[in-house]
Amino acid sequence: MMSAKVFQSDAPLDERRVIIRRHDGDVEMVELPWGLRSRDGGPRPVSVVRSEGRTFPTHRCLVPASEFRHKSFSFSLATGDWFYFAGIWRPATDDWPEVYAILTIEANADIAPFHARQMAVLTRDRRMAWLEGLVPEEEILRPLPAGTFRIKRHPGAPAQRAMAL
Repeated sequence: MMSAKVFQSDAPLDERRVIIRRHDGDVEMVELPWGLRSRDGGPRPVSVVRSEGRTFPTHRCLVPASEFRHKSFSFSLATGDWFYFAGIWRPATDDWPEVYAILTIEANADIAPFHARQMAVLTRDRRMAWLEGLVPEEEILRPLPAGTFRIKRHPGAPAQRAMAL
């Protein structure tokens, strides 16, 4: 079975990853750093962008992953398949490199006990709908059904109190 790189939610913002995007009429894989320039022009990059109420007509991308980690927990698809995060990329400017960020949505039922929001996960059958803009954002950028994710606590990690709530 093919496996994509584990996505660390606390990775350095300049960490480079392979993304898939449509550019100049072709679908291509490129390696870009993580982190858009903030809207206020501040020095801190933005790694995730809230998707609700926004449209992304251009510069969409896919970030392949087999699991993602948040604190002491890892999340993967219960099927064992790999997936994509829905993202956006931005061309380089005079003072900022070409970069990408991942879109966030409300957490699904599996992730909600750990965090109120999550990165937008797309199963492989939905990847081209996102990349090609075939489906409106509000239809594709939404939580997957309960039971979609397998959650694993890393050995030696403390139990999460929110699980008891």
